[in-house]
Amino acid sequence: MVVKSEFEKAGLQPLSIELGEVEIGKAPSMIQLKNLDVSLKQLGFELIDDKKSRIIEKIKNGIVKLVHHSDGAVKTKLSNYLSDQLRYDYTYLSNLFSEVEGTTIEKYLIAQKIEKVKELLVYDELSLSEISDKLGYSSVAYLSSQFKKVTGLTPSFYKSLKEHKRRNIDNL
Repeated sequence: MVVKSEFEKAGLQPLSIELGEVEIGKAPSMIQLKNLDVSLKQLGFELIDDKKSRIIEKIKNGIVKLVHHSDGAVKTKLSNYLSDQLRYDYTYLSNLFSEVEGTTIEKYLIAQKIEKVKELLVYDELSLSEISDKLGYSSVAYLSSQFKKVTGLTPSFYKSLKEHKRRNIDNL
């Protein structure tokens, strides 16, 4: 809603707004773009107008959608998923991502998965085994070792930290 409002203030009518992408009907003037860029930056957003940056943003959005907004484990390989979504060879996407971001697509995927694991551990609705299945890990042991490698903590210790951070309202 904020992004739509800023586009409308700049005199541009967005046709569609999705995560990281806005489609507009007519090409904006340079003044409109400059004003829009300034107002979006004040809100923590930025305009991305070069081709490589747009591809990187689409890779990130695809991974976020895959990890955070899908209901079950991914049935396809990440390379096939990204190639199909973006219509580019995965080798090109991987090399571009590494060159621009300084990390690999796989490491970015792992970071997103670990963030999702943290979220699910805090919600405490699923067992570690169910989380492992949901995120497509081959085993709970593999999930646990990857979690520890990234965070320095075991999933069970991370979960226990959450319980100690919050105090019951009756104990205040």
